[in-house]
Amino acid sequence: MSLTLRIKGMDCAEEVAVLKRKLLPIVGDDELLQFDVLNGKLTVDGVVAHLRPNDLIAAIERTGMHAEIWKDDTEHDDDIDFWSRNKRIVLTTLSGFFGVFGLLSHALQAEGVVDALSSEGMGIAHGVPVLSRTLYSIGILAGLWLVAPKAWRSALSLRPDMNLLMTIAVVGAVAIGEWFEGATVAFLFSLSLLLESWSVARARRAIAALMDFTPPMARLRQGNGEMREVSPEDVPVGSIVVVRPGEKIPLDGVILKGRSTVNQAPITGESVPVTKVTDDEVFAGTINGDGTLEFESTKPAGNTTLARIIKLVGDARSRRAPSEKWVEKFARVYTPVVLVTAMSVLFIPPLLLGGQWSDWIYRSLVLLVIACPCALVISTPVSVVASLAAAARNGVLIKGGIFVEIPAGLKAIAMDKTGTLTVGQPQVVDVVPMSGHDECELLTRAGALETHSNHPLARAIVAEANERGLSLPSVEEFEIVQGKGAKGTIEGKLFWLGSHRYLEERRQESADVHEQLERMQEAGRTVVVVGNDQHVCGFITLSDTIRAETPSALTKLRNSGIEHLVMLTGDNEGTAKSIAQQAGIDEVHAELLPEDKVAVVESLVDKYGQAAMVGDGVNDAPALARATLGIAMGAAGSDAAIETADIALMSDDLSRLPWLIHHSRQTVAVIRQNIAFSLAVKTLFVVLTFAGFASLWAAIAADMGTSLLVIFNGLRLLRR
Repeated sequence: MSLTLRIKGMDCAEEVAVLKRKLLPIVGDDELLQFDVLNGKLTVDGVVAHLRPNDLIAAIERTGMHAEIWKDDTEHDDDIDFWSRNKRIVLTTLSGFFGVFGLLSHALQAEGVVDALSSEGMGIAHGVPVLSRTLYSIGILAGLWLVAPKAWRSALSLRPDMNLLMTIAVVGAVAIGEWFEGATVAFLFSLSLLLESWSVARARRAIAALMDFTPPMARLRQGNGEMREVSPEDVPVGSIVVVRPGEKIPLDGVILKGRSTVNQAPITGESVPVTKVTDDEVFAGTINGDGTLEFESTKPAGNTTLARIIKLVGDARSRRAPSEKWVEKFARVYTPVVLVTAMSVLFIPPLLLGGQWSDWIYRSLVLLVIACPCALVISTPVSVVASLAAAARNGVLIKGGIFVEIPAGLKAIAMDKTGTLTVGQPQVVDVVPMSGHDECELLTRAGALETHSNHPLARAIVAEANERGLSLPSVEEFEIVQGKGAKGTIEGKLFWLGSHRYLEERRQESADVHEQLERMQEAGRTVVVVGNDQHVCGFITLSDTIRAETPSALTKLRNSGIEHLVMLTGDNEGTAKSIAQQAGIDEVHAELLPEDKVAVVESLVDKYGQAAMVGDGVNDAPALARATLGIAMGAAGSDAAIETADIALMSDDLSRLPWLIHHSRQTVAVIRQNIAFSLAVKTLFVVLTFAGFASLWAAIAADMGTSLLVIFNGLRLLRR
């Protein structure tokens, strides 16, 4: 059981820290609290019986934020009034407006901007007119309107945060008469918070854009043939849905009638529309091309592939990356250390070294401003969210920030064969006629017999005959030979087809035929023998063919630093080695049970420290769970594999694997750049402060500039 709340006013990591301090005594375990800053959501996992929602809501209200029970079916944005929606913009604008007019007023009375600013200097200001002070005060109040209450709560709880640091800096500047610098600090800090809020909103919109792919209605064909437009939520599984050209497909399903090209980019990331015919799958949110399609819905609206993507991406924000956790722990220690250092700068030089009080008061305020960890704290979550959104748009569903960084450090990857390295469906490889027959005749006879079967081999043979444009004759007296093959009369003559064993039972096998069959089976092929009463007419060999992109994808993986590629399969040794040779696999393990796959993955983890597993079937789920990183083939994969995996490749395209590794490495690089740059700027200004060359407005400008740069650096990942 869990409780989900919507929290208004939770905009950054500072609010999360405040909420944790208030809620931890009530909940008892930090791990039960999952925060989603993007959506203003708090999920409390495993809520105990005695804990009432009102207790949590009341505790949240005491922080100055507002909480209510989360409702998925309500469009909350429509209920937000103008002030709640735009207060940051309004207050920041007012702060800047009155700060500028305060300076202009001061300049007019001081006969120039230079004279006005020179009277401020590095120390106690002189002669700031009353009108200018009034205008500066209004600008300061507007800039601190949303900050001061948080600073007050921070002071009362004896847990200093960036809001308290900024408030002390502004009040201190005013106390020593530096009105212009106080107003500038208030405005620039308010602007930095506005920019942070904007960056979070942009990342939120990037993820929320997935919702726009769901059409508002479905065209339902009723039993009497009439059409009725209903909400997708009201369409039962098994219903017949009609989609006209150019419309979005409202639900997942299987095509019953029609042929069209479908743009699957919203789900799979494929850039080229895919041709869809009878029996093909379609996904909710994809866009129909130029043909009308009728399909049978296979999933309710709340469980479509698109719905699952939206839910998993939404949940992903609560699973934080290692870098995010490190930054949060760092800031928790860093902020009080900064406050103590600033106090030392304030008191030690004047009391022990004979320094000027005004000079060292000013320097301590500068230190408070530049040491504010705002840029450091926001740099990582913005980068992670942008990375998650970019991956989702490229058909790679990453289920949490914790999994964004893992691919960057991988050295070994294990892969299932069937459905991962291969297409997953048998296809005709060779048609080998004998005894005077030709390929078309052999395929025609086999196709006619196989039209009566739904076996995967039968479907592959019929598909090959249809693809060649062959006309299949009718079969009389058709009979299935259980577990061996089938037979029937075609144009008055008996024909049969079946396995090697069935051929042996019919006593029609010659030494030459036996040798050919053995050679084909050793090559990993499945052989269907076709014959009549007199002789063997020929062979049709089938195989689960390797995906077209597999060899190049594995080559790119090696080039990206993956040292060891392993194939795991329950198939026979011959077939496994054949596929491995075509793909370029280093190590093959065949004829495995699910527990055997787990053992191989464990050995890779022990040897390399980290190992990924890529699979698509139910039997891959245990190995996916055991691997450091589980990656599922999302389009054709089983629900068990997709739910167990940490990442899903929604297009079933292995070329997304090297893309994922490169994307992960770029994300890690951006995070490290942001952290290093933030700390470098702060270190530089700390040195300048002690040397007496830093000013308040320069410090806050540097801090805001750093915040802005790390935000935009993180948002670059959205363009991938």
